[in-house]
Amino acid sequence: MNLALAGRIVSGTVFVVFGAGKFVNHSAEVDSFQTYGLPSPDALVYAIGGLEIVCGLLLIAGLATRLAALIMAGNMVVAIAVSGIGQGEVISLTLAPFQLCVMAYLLVKGPGPVSLDARFRLFREPGRPASGGPPTRARPG
Repeated sequence: MNLALAGRIVSGTVFVVFGAGKFVNHSAEVDSFQTYGLPSPDALVYAIGGLEIVCGLLLIAGLATRLAALIMAGNMVVAIAVSGIGQGEVISLTLAPFQLCVMAYLLVKGPGPVSLDARFRLFREPGRPASGGPPTRARPG
């Protein structure tokens, strides 16, 4: 299994689980968001939960991977700042930085060859033409 695929599956699953938790344990999540001083905590919990589920599923599938990784990287920066640094919550000081690193990797390297992005040619590996043909070689000048 390649690193991009493993990162997408593990991180995507974490996002889906935490996103679902925002619906299953909604009142506890709203209480947390109120503690963080975030605006409209009730609506924000639903919005973040939905975003985590959708982006997590996109990451798992490898579809719109860089966009999903960018959105979730932003989510992790806020989680680290607000609940980790601001409130000292362990999960936001341990798991969130790990997730942020995986999102940064996916932003730079892309989803990898085992992804819907690759299947539909929504991303191109460096050195490969858009047609999906053999790698191009630089010609001497």
